[in-house]
Amino acid sequence: MPQPKHVMALPAPNDATLARSLEPGLKKYFSICREKLGMLPNVLRSYAFRPKKLGNFVSTYNELMLGESGLSKLEREMIAVVVSSTNHCYYCLVAHGQAVREISGDPELGEMLAFNYRVAELPGRQRAMLDFAYKLTTTPSCIDTADRHALRKAGFSAEEIFDIADTVGFFNMSNRVAIALDMMPNPEYHGRSRAVVKKAKAKR
Repeated sequence: MPQPKHVMALPAPNDATLARSLEPGLKKYFSICREKLGMLPNVLRSYAFRPKKLGNFVSTYNELMLGESGLSKLEREMIAVVVSSTNHCYYCLVAHGQAVREISGDPELGEMLAFNYRVAELPGRQRAMLDFAYKLTTTPSCIDTADRHALRKAGFSAEEIFDIADTVGFFNMSNRVAIALDMMPNPEYHGRSRAVVKKAKAKR
């Protein structure tokens, strides 16, 4: 059964509207997305409903997920999936689950993180990171010194702990926006990166 066909519950801008409303920098960014991904992610089309908010979203996302950090790209995507799983955010689970499959070359890891990250036999560092992400998502007021100490014990630096918290916070926000607006992921995500990559997997 296919998912609903809408981009979001509000009127998402079509390509003609985007051509009129977006500033040149964002038009270029959208073109790069289409070239690299073969599609324009629906979250970007949705945020283009409010162009100034789109610019803020893109800037924050790119710094968080692509900027300099001791966290690997895969680890950041793992956080996104575990937070989205906890919040039952369909859009982000599909989109970032595909990213985990692609980067890791391991579709089983993607499925385990999406359904229950505790099933996965992860290194202690990543287990501690995801335990922290889950707790910060479910019971944020209960985070205390012991939780930060657990991350330090697992080998995370102060800067990396900040980046973990920042990533968890961002995806809790974006999950809530996606859920509130009933954003649908691009159908292309579903079938991508399902085959196991036999060569050396990406560093976790």
